[in-house]
Amino acid sequence: MESALTLDHFLIVSGFLFAIGLAGVLVRRNIIVIFMCLELMLSAANLTLVAFSRFNVHEGQPSYEGHVLLFFIITVAAAEVAVGLAIIVALYRSRETTDVGKLNTMKN
Repeated sequence: MESALTLDHFLIVSGFLFAIGLAGVLVRRNIIVIFMCLELMLSAANLTLVAFSRFNVHEGQPSYEGHVLLFFIITVAAAEVAVGLAIIVALYRSRETTDVGKLNTMKN
């Protein structure tokens, strides 16, 4: 049975997710929301990678190299989330705010 979903469908969804994430990074002032929007942009890029990998067919079989690469990207993203949240918590403890407008200097 042939799937009705094409590569274009996945790329459109990925583009919308990336645009929502980019708009959130540019518009929002809360550092936690900005961090979540960055993760949304990373997820959109992952979706694109898997979609291209899935629709790259050789000799009747799909290529799964993108799926394998996705596991490495998710592992790095998990480490990035842990470090990023640790930095956000440290900034909140020292400044007692999550507004990026008030976090623009490195001094206490």
